[in-house]
Amino acid sequence: MLLEGLISILIIIGASFVLVGSIGLIRLDDLYSRLHGPTKATTLGLGAMLIASVLYFTILDGNLSLHELLVTIFLFLTAPASAHMLARAGLFEGVRNVTRPPQDRDAFPEITAGPKSADDGTDR
Repeated sequence: MLLEGLISILIIIGASFVLVGSIGLIRLDDLYSRLHGPTKATTLGLGAMLIASVLYFTILDGNLSLHELLVTIFLFLTAPASAHMLARAGLFEGVRNVTRPPQDRDAFPEITAGPKSADDGTDR
């Protein structure tokens, strides 16, 4: 009875975090803000639901359920790495952050400046 309550609470908490992360993915403005939804809230929500699944199938079968445990470990290892790669790709491609004012071009020329045209006096 107590373990079933814990499993239910983990599923509700996990589903709530997944919902908040999904809403954040839709509602936030740009690439950099949208990375927070899936990588933070959704990862935590899926982790809670997978831990609930580990507990449920461990109780049901009587031995430790390693499939869900491996998926949980894989999720927590790959989500930050994939978010980092997406952010770096956005910076490399020059995706603008629309939530804050433009930065000074001289401060971070490799991030804020796009491809320069031939008529601006530089020989790039």
